Amino acid sequence: MEKKELALKIIDRLKKEYPDAGCTLDYNDAWKLLVSVRLAAQCTDERVNVVVKDLYAKYPDIDALAEADVNDIEAIVRPCGLGKSKARDISACMKMLRDEYGSKVPDDFNALLKLPGVGRKSANLIMGDVFQKPAIVTDTHCIRLVNRMGLVDGIKDPKKVEMELWKLIPPEEGSDFCHRLVYHGRAVCSARTKPRCDQCCLCDICAKVGVDSKRTAG
Repeated sequence: MEKKELALKIIDRLKKEYPDAGCTLDYNDAWKLLVSVRLAAQCTDERVNVVVKDLYAKYPDIDALAEADVNDIEAIVRPCGLGKSKARDISACMKMLRDEYGSKVPDDFNALLKLPGVGRKSANLIMGDVFQKPAIVTDTHCIRLVNRMGLVDGIKDPKKVEMELWKLIPPEEGSDFCHRLVYHGRAVCSARTKPRCDQCCLCDICAKVGVDSKRTAG
């Protein structure tokens, strides 16, 4: 099966399996998603969703957070880990939004990449979820699963995986596809436990299952 055909089959099946999949970080404004995705590095979304409640209660908008003492930000976000660097990035990012973008989040991918603490994964998440533009978010679930499924071959670098997926995934499907990979990676194709291949809606087309079956037969 060609990779493009495989990609379309995977998209179709994941749509049926996870019809309502979306971002698991809570937000009601673009800048809040920027903050949350920075805090989510090496931290669970569940914990981030709890921690940001206190952060936004004290600093309810971009200007307030830009003016906040970085040590005060760190004191609140410390439970997410890497508190010092995350607080520094959040402070610098909010200052840049205030000073250069009129306290608004730009809807341009390259402009987002210039913001402190914002990489390709974060920028794609903002583009897809906030601005409904084509996006592919190559987080750890995405990278692990697309390699396992056979959409990419042994590529672990996030940008390289993203570039390969752009060749295979219809632009309008990219954002939702990546969210569904997160759901599937947590529920079925886990990294921490043995994948539940017998419960997987992709088991008959997954490259990894095919390889394992051949090894067992041999």
